[in-house]
Amino acid sequence: MRKQILTGALTAGLLVTVAAQAGAADGPMAFEPVDGSAYDQQSTDWDVPLVAPEGFTQELVADETVLDIYDGGTDDLTDMNTVNETGPQAGRYLIRTHEVGSNGAVSVVDLTTGEVRVVAQDAGFRRLDGIEWTPWGTVLFAEETAGGRLFEGTFDAKDPFGEMEWVERPEVGILRHEGIGASNDAVFVIDELNGGSIYKFEPTVRGDLADGRLYALKLTGLDDADQVWGQDTYEEKVGAFEWVALDMEQVVVDTDAAADAVSATEFGRPEDVELIGQTLYVANTSEDRVVAIDLNEEVLTSFVHAGDNVPVENRSAAVTGFNGPDNLAKGPDGRLWVVEDNVPSDIWVAGKDADQDGAADSVELFASLKDPGAEISGIYFGKDPRTLFFNIQHPAKALADGTWAITAR
Repeated sequence: MRKQILTGALTAGLLVTVAAQAGAADGPMAFEPVDGSAYDQQSTDWDVPLVAPEGFTQELVADETVLDIYDGGTDDLTDMNTVNETGPQAGRYLIRTHEVGSNGAVSVVDLTTGEVRVVAQDAGFRRLDGIEWTPWGTVLFAEETAGGRLFEGTFDAKDPFGEMEWVERPEVGILRHEGIGASNDAVFVIDELNGGSIYKFEPTVRGDLADGRLYALKLTGLDDADQVWGQDTYEEKVGAFEWVALDMEQVVVDTDAAADAVSATEFGRPEDVELIGQTLYVANTSEDRVVAIDLNEEVLTSFVHAGDNVPVENRSAAVTGFNGPDNLAKGPDGRLWVVEDNVPSDIWVAGKDADQDGAADSVELFASLKDPGAEISGIYFGKDPRTLFFNIQHPAKALADGTWAITAR
């Protein structure tokens, strides 16, 4: 398949033509790409939030008209999603974090009855963001702020809609957490700032995050001075890497300092991670880039990058492009779904890397958000391969902060 080499001068019409030639996403979520970003459809008066392909329905899961956690006009800041992926009634309960500055909360939606409730809230929770169901049946969630903590939550197996018990897991890092990825033998996290690093935690005993070792990713082809984040040099940050062990006494106090001590590679606001097979994808917002980390070969490549295999956005000229990648999701056919921290906030689907050059063979526009004040967050496929959950965060429309589902008919 011919690689798309696209520039910021690409028009929205040509974007659709080239994407269609590349082939729309296959499987349960097959679609024809939309014409472009919703530049001329921004409004607080919408019934459904997305400009989306034909053949899809959009349905409210729960917003502030259903559950308003923070009364008085304060946004709930619904952020990330997961479901109870294993155990009793797997897939029935959608679990969400709320990214408020203090007194953060975790809420659960019963997808069968529509009932919504808060299952964890604490005055000390600050900017709760990432969330992940683990292979050992717990929930990881964390704080996206300086000194941010990672927590592990547990539900009663007989009452997965009941209160969640939780404990801190400082060994996984004290940093600005957002994305979390859990495999059978490791947990992957990132530090969300310009200059943030990518980390792997290996527990001493599988599923026990109270003890283990945290490692930071370090590219082997760069001098220590070149590992530092820079807007003009980030494209050089590709190639072979190693996982460098960190001082655990420092990790549990300031993980960024522990990474600096070994000159770990720094990236531009790494915000989310997604594991698909043996590849870890990381969205680097300031770089307009998603990197692919081959965990077997220990090689990092630019998988999606504005100006290489997807257009650069030029909003003033109404040119649709890739701007501020934020959250990631594994699609039902194994492709990577990407949403922007941007207005309009777009959802893209990256094709697979059939020619094995480390980059997606195509990148197609699935949908675009119509609310002029909001961003999409928390894209996630649960047990239904035909349904994508997504959150609308800090919308201009009143009481619309919440969760929606878009489903292929």
